[in-house]
Amino acid sequence: MTELWQTLLQALAQLASGDDQLWGIVGVSFSVSLSALLIALLPALTLGFVLAYYQFPGRWIAISILNSLLAVPTVVVGLVLYMLLSRAGPLGDYHLLFTQPAMVIGQILLCFPLLVSMSLSAFQAADQRVLETARTLGANRWQAFTTLLFEVRFALMAAVVTAFGRIIAEVGCAMMVGGNILHHTRNITTAIALETGKGEFVQGVALGLVLLSLSLVLNVSLGWMQSNSRVLRQAS
Repeated sequence: MTELWQTLLQALAQLASGDDQLWGIVGVSFSVSLSALLIALLPALTLGFVLAYYQFPGRWIAISILNSLLAVPTVVVGLVLYMLLSRAGPLGDYHLLFTQPAMVIGQILLCFPLLVSMSLSAFQAADQRVLETARTLGANRWQAFTTLLFEVRFALMAAVVTAFGRIIAEVGCAMMVGGNILHHTRNITTAIALETGKGEFVQGVALGLVLLSLSLVLNVSLGWMQSNSRVLRQAS
């Protein structure tokens, strides 16, 4: 128990000291995950909107595939991407393997189905009269779409928070396509795995505290958004 407390105190001291290596790892995690989320967000919301409001052949097949992709383990996504990006793969000429762009691509593949699925649910739960009213008042398609986005903003924000939490905490895909290279592709989760394997727990615990703090912030934010969404529905 004494050793545990000593490790925890050393981890807190390392966080407070502004250790360049530790905060560099945190920076890689946030940079990669935020980039992936921002790239995937608008296409995912657009696809969720199309699936919610348009009927076309194969619609339910597309929805079923997207829902199935939610259950795919991150390491399987990493394996597929590794085979595509390796020298023998069809995308090997781009030399993306073991780079941050490869990690971004992997995280896009992980968060995209989640964003589509949650935005689809949000759009389906929205008042169907919002679009009709906006168009009646003379709004064009883009203006009507943004009006609908504002109507379901809390549900969409919850989707963004959930997707960000999923990708920043994943380890399998990041390890396989990033290679865990110090100062380049080593992020929070891959660093924790490495330090734990080496038996050096201080940095691993420090990074774990960062991840736990982030998880707390995300969950509190998600609860606040869901609470506000319920209040608005009751008020309307």
